[in-house]
Amino acid sequence: MTITVYSRPACVQCTATTRALEARGLSYEVIDLTEDDAALSHVTGLGYRQVPVVIAGEDHWAGFRPDLIGRLA
Repeated sequence: MTITVYSRPACVQCTATTRALEARGLSYEVIDLTEDDAALSHVTGLGYRQVPVVIAGEDHWAGFRPDLIGRLA
């Protein structure tokens, strides 16, 4: 499963999310929304207005969600 974390610089919830993924040994890719207009359009098209946005396979959510990250492990 591919896990993508869409984030912004200096985002506390983004850092917490990537740390939780690392703690569970899950690999992921981080995309900075301030540097990728297409990614920003994709995320807003899904209806999200806050970061991080995590897309893991068919699932996606916004914010730091340790409960959902735990389900990925």
